[in-house]
Amino acid sequence: MQALVAFIDKFNRSIGRGVSIAVLLMTLVMFAVVVLRYGFSTGWIALQESVMYLHAMVFMLGAAYTLADDGHVRVDIFYRRCSVRCKAIINIIGTLLLLYPTCIFILSMSWDYVMTSWRLLESSKEAGGLPLVFLLKSLIPTFCVLLMLQGLAEILRHTQQLSTNRDS
Repeated sequence: MQALVAFIDKFNRSIGRGVSIAVLLMTLVMFAVVVLRYGFSTGWIALQESVMYLHAMVFMLGAAYTLADDGHVRVDIFYRRCSVRCKAIINIIGTLLLLYPTCIFILSMSWDYVMTSWRLLESSKEAGGLPLVFLLKSLIPTFCVLLMLQGLAEILRHTQQLSTNRDS
């Protein structure tokens, strides 16, 4: 069980490190777009769209990494005062009743949308845009799968906490 948790954590953390490079790249590309537009009165649609693609990558692929680091926003008026055992129970219930249903819903609702895009090898509707819209849309199911994997790791981790920390 610990090996699976460690593998999922390591996998999502490695994706998170890759996403951090996308943040830097997105910043540099956006800077170039602004300089080209306001400094030279020119611009490229593909360059502007690449910022959108990178932005989508950061959020969609970085969500599981953020969950692994317990970095998501939490209204912790009561949570912070809870014992380790109580926090583990809350996290398990939250994962099962909130995270999983949301991910399953998004995955099921987006599946045809993404598959249609792949069948068409959908590209940008803008002249000079990127021909990779089907890859961009593929981030939606990837987001769900990565979050569900990390959710499994969280459930296993908190279940282990409950079994080893009975009286906290």
